[in-house]
Amino acid sequence: MASAAEGDVGTVVELARVLRWGFEELSLNKLATSLGASEQALRLIISIFLGYPLALFYRHYLFYKDSYLIHLFHTFTGLSIAYFNFGNQLYHSLLCTVLQFLILRLMGRTVTAVITTFIFQMAYLLAGYYYTATGNYDIKWTMPHCVLTLKLIGLAVDYFDGGQDQNSLSSEQQKYAIRGVPSLLEVAGFSYFYGAFLVGPQFSMNHYMKLVQGQLTDIPGKIPNSTVPALKRLSLGLVYLVGYVLLSPHITDDYLLSEDYENRLFWFRCMYMLVWGKFVLYKYVTCWLVTEGVCILTGLGFNDFDENGNAKWDACANMKVWLFETTPRFTGTIASFNINTNAWVARYFFKRLKFLGNKELSQGLALLFLALWHGLHSGYLVCFQMEFLIVVVERKAASLIRDSPTLSNVASITILQPFYYLVQQTIHWLFMGYSMTAFCLFTWDKWLKVYKSIYFLGHVFFLSLLFILPYLHKAMVPRKEKLKKME
Repeated sequence: MASAAEGDVGTVVELARVLRWGFEELSLNKLATSLGASEQALRLIISIFLGYPLALFYRHYLFYKDSYLIHLFHTFTGLSIAYFNFGNQLYHSLLCTVLQFLILRLMGRTVTAVITTFIFQMAYLLAGYYYTATGNYDIKWTMPHCVLTLKLIGLAVDYFDGGQDQNSLSSEQQKYAIRGVPSLLEVAGFSYFYGAFLVGPQFSMNHYMKLVQGQLTDIPGKIPNSTVPALKRLSLGLVYLVGYVLLSPHITDDYLLSEDYENRLFWFRCMYMLVWGKFVLYKYVTCWLVTEGVCILTGLGFNDFDENGNAKWDACANMKVWLFETTPRFTGTIASFNINTNAWVARYFFKRLKFLGNKELSQGLALLFLALWHGLHSGYLVCFQMEFLIVVVERKAASLIRDSPTLSNVASITILQPFYYLVQQTIHWLFMGYSMTAFCLFTWDKWLKVYKSIYFLGHVFFLSLLFILPYLHKAMVPRKEKLKKME
């Protein structure tokens, strides 16, 4: 009788668990549908905003507590977020984190460890892309895994630098070099920190350990006074989120592929691409601003003090919003967007290629790495190829205007500055949208269709300038200016 009763109780408990799970799934599905979003996108947004209560708990109950408790908290919360979003597929990140710890311990501070890390982590990520890729943007385990991949590669390089003669390292390398030997718990806490696990930002192990040790505060010995700076970034993120939600039904990727778009006048197709190219980036801006607020709230965003003694909270900033919204140049947008990832590529990839002796070659290889890191779709390669081409042409055009007395005088006419700005912004965002078309549509059949509809305008425009600008420079720059530049 007792065993039968226990069996009935067990059945009821299991049924209750299944019903609760089903209710949660149904609720998320309904809510996502009502918002016009996918369930995975809703889970992602919920997870990002969960960082705020977790950060508040950390501030009030764990700040200045034992390090192992903080690492456990970060590991447990990060794994929970991974499970909430991806279920059992969290094993991918767990496996790579544990294996990375073993690589550091077994291979030590060697070039072999760095090369092994790079090959293994990138191969695992690319294999994940290969087996999970579709023709659409899907939120799956590879999304946070690409963030983790950079973290673990950077960890291996910093660990290697920690064993080198410090005089042989640059000041930047000395700053990030890891002198001690990280434990498995430290590597796990670093990897799964809830404020950056899903969408970044990137930060070093040394910076993370300063957080754990309570060093990242503007008030030594006390919890950081970072609530207001965190709320400012959160508020700004909410503004972008509301804007994105309101506009997303009207500005879509699918319209670029529609017959209606193809049948519109050429100028309309270009203007739609311009507006769409600006708008499509807002979803990234939203996520980065919200997660930056979480990092600031914990103290991870602390970046010392400025010359006036005011605390800076931009250590985890992935966006320079004012620059992003106002710059008329492509290089300005690059400098304002996904800052920490770009800094990571510069620190661990671009600068490490100095031995090639060619800055443009190093930059090209860095952009190739970024394209592969994003995924295996052809659209990524086309997008970063366009970015490289545009940046090269922009630099050549700026050099021509600077070196040519005639063009310098024309460019400095005050009354024409608003007109110049408008023209620059139009060119800037039109061709930013042109580049993002390949990035967002992924497969060659989609982006090729859109490019055909505007006659490959971006490629024709910038390849023509690349060919013409050297001749213009030769014709318009006086010889004495050229000799002065050579000297």
